[in-house]
Amino acid sequence: MPNIALELGKQAASFGVNSAYGEQQDVDGIRIIPVAMSWSGYGGGSDESGNGGGGGGGYAIPIGAYVRRGDDLRFEPNVVSFLAVAIPFAWVCGRALSRVIRALKK
Repeated sequence: MPNIALELGKQAASFGVNSAYGEQQDVDGIRIIPVAMSWSGYGGGSDESGNGGGGGGGYAIPIGAYVRRGDDLRFEPNVVSFLAVAIPFAWVCGRALSRVIRALKK
């Protein structure tokens, strides 16, 4: 039986920078490099009889792109992804802050 940890390690070797930055694209003389926020997780195990299993998963959220026009290089954020992350984050932070204030008043 192959070692699950070694197999997962081989597959995860392509993560890191490769999962955060996409392949460079040239469109009408403009160079674009997409950027994403990504994370992943893995798990595995076996029982006393030697039966084992494992699994993993990951997410990637596009957050923008580096755009080069001539000598000008700048980061252009993805507004839709920003709002999709910022609105739930603001709601959770507001809810937590209201509970902290309520606890401090008691």
